[in-house]
Amino acid sequence: MAQNRATGTGNTSAGTAERENIFLFVPNLIGYSRIVLALASLYYMPLHPRTCSLLYSVSCLLDALDGFAARAYEQSTRFGAVLDMVTDRCTTACLLVFLASAFPRWSIVFQGLISLDLASHYMHMYATLTMGGSGQSHKKVDESRSWILKQYYSNNKVLFTFCALNELFFIALYLLSFSSPILSPSLLQPAPSTLQPGSPAAPKPSMLFTSPWSAGAMEMARANKMDSTVPWILAAVSFPVMAGKQFINLVQLVKASKWLAEGDLEQRRKLGLPRPLPVKKAL
Repeated sequence: MAQNRATGTGNTSAGTAERENIFLFVPNLIGYSRIVLALASLYYMPLHPRTCSLLYSVSCLLDALDGFAARAYEQSTRFGAVLDMVTDRCTTACLLVFLASAFPRWSIVFQGLISLDLASHYMHMYATLTMGGSGQSHKKVDESRSWILKQYYSNNKVLFTFCALNELFFIALYLLSFSSPILSPSLLQPAPSTLQPGSPAAPKPSMLFTSPWSAGAMEMARANKMDSTVPWILAAVSFPVMAGKQFINLVQLVKASKWLAEGDLEQRRKLGLPRPLPVKKAL
């Protein structure tokens, strides 16, 4: 009977049991839509800041909806949890890559943020699966192991606030890369230089497109004239939370490393390592 339930090929007292398709669970379908929206935002990212920001923001907001759907439909799965985390890490990394190219002097900072984000979450999930068991969620953190991570993962409102404002800060920087001549000097009128004709430091939109009246050229022209007050406000408001999120990532990386090291020590103890050195007999 148990085997029939697992395969979904036998008859039970309640009728024929159907095999569930994990990939078509509601929260996972929402996860796929997040990927589509994120890819669309990357397509528009170089020249359509408003369109990109809208698509990227909707993709991030759906992150909360898939968790709600998983609880509402009782469809929480390990595949869904990994899909959610991988989507988060990849979308944030892609945005930071763009910011590294938009602000080359700060590229090492954005590269460091990408590395910290990927490393901390990978180490945390691997430590959870290895030390906590394959059935334990990475969001279930023992308070004795880390009070900060316990508060971060146990309260959905706290988790959503940190993740949302973290992304908001980077979106604000993205908008400022199009609108603020303070951060993007190329938006200023180029001073006379010795550059040869045909290779200006800041080419006009008409030089980037076949038609200067194309949608991309007009969008760039509007973006360059956009009032930068709103992105500056968004960046200022979200910066403290973004900095806190990076600190949490650092704590997560350190705690996961120590947890794995504890497991290694325990494993070596069970194996009797290090073995005592043989005593040399005196001649």
